[in-house]
Amino acid sequence: MDILIALIPAVMWGSILLVSTKLGGGPYSQVVGTTFGALIFSIAAIFFISPDFTLTAVIVSFISGLLWALGQTNQFRTVTHLGVSKTLPISTGLQLVGTSLFGVLAFGEWSTTMKLIIGISALVLICLGVVLTSYQEKDEEENKEGSPLKKGIPLLLISTVGYVGYVVIIRWFNIDGWTAILPQSVGMVTGAILLSVKHKPFNKYTIRNIIPGLMWATGNLALLLSIPRVGTATSFSLSQTGIIISTLGGIFLLGEKKTKKQLVFVVIGSILIIIGGVMLGFTKE
Repeated sequence: MDILIALIPAVMWGSILLVSTKLGGGPYSQVVGTTFGALIFSIAAIFFISPDFTLTAVIVSFISGLLWALGQTNQFRTVTHLGVSKTLPISTGLQLVGTSLFGVLAFGEWSTTMKLIIGISALVLICLGVVLTSYQEKDEEENKEGSPLKKGIPLLLISTVGYVGYVVIIRWFNIDGWTAILPQSVGMVTGAILLSVKHKPFNKYTIRNIIPGLMWATGNLALLLSIPRVGTATSFSLSQTGIIISTLGGIFLLGEKKTKKQLVFVVIGSILIIIGGVMLGFTKE
């Protein structure tokens, strides 16, 4: 049962882009709807927990939510250029590299020789996985200015800054996940609206995309529950396996076109990113 709980984040987070794409709407309607779903979930959760609210915790969690909105908005925007099957593996890989490097430089992680070897090896595998996942055929590269990858990668880099910041700032101030959940979701909604207001995001698709927000919050809750049950390393590692769902789902459920070579590279790249993520998990114990 504990392992099943630990797998919930992978299933939920790995399906969000698939579900949002199926529900329709542009990236701005999607991110606003998603954040409202997360807010609804956190308001409901607050009746069952006793968070230790302090001024610092509220402000830091709110800023964390703003950063998440920056990350999620640009991830949704990237999907319009690269598709789900390419966006999430690259995004996950960049996030793993970013959070790991910050952990080493700011928090002194990988303090032993063994952790250093495992961590560096993991980053090499993740970077190789990102390269394979982002592979383009020659005909796609010929018109580089208009190539999807050239449009998508800058958005993913901005997205990575947001996602890494959202995680790091909570850890920097040592804010408990249960305490962060409500003010963080308020920050998510605020950030999404600020980033989307010029694009008139409020429509029927916004309401539909509340569902992915509930999914994200469910995964987040499951991760908080699984860490004390199975440990940080196992919980973190299992949560990374969701990219298999999004990668294969994008190809087979959404019908994203791939050549045989691209399909092989995307699958191999995703597997390498997962292996790297699992290895990083072992450096967290």
